Amino acid sequence: VQLQAYGGGLVQPGGSLTLSCVVSETIFSGNAMGWFRQATGKNLRQLVAVITSAGGTKYAEFAKGRFTISRDNAKNTVNLQMNSLKVEDTAVYYCNTARLVGSSYFPGRSSWGQGTLVTVSS
Repeated sequence: VQLQAYGGGLVQPGGSLTLSCVVSETIFSGNAMGWFRQATGKNLRQLVAVITSAGGTKYAEFAKGRFTISRDNAKNTVNLQMNSLKVEDTAVYYCNTARLVGSSYFPGRSSWGQGTLVTVSS
């Protein structure tokens, strides 16, 4: 296991999903962890949320008030609770370490694990 995300699926607008990512201990321990997403046809993987090793969080504007990131340090797992889902949240969601540059976070590893597809549709 390096970075293995799961929990995606089909959900109606307004619904909820919880994503989880199991991470290898050597990658997880001491690192900020983030969720990123890539919409179909887009090259960019955009930041969704970050949680530091101390539990501090940061969210993209579109995620504030709807998504909650958490981590379980005993299980090397990072989770993303998503509520009030919108059609535009449809994307493949990935987890990765998060690297702080200035005041912004970027993916920390060039190697990505398997993402999980979230489809929001009626």
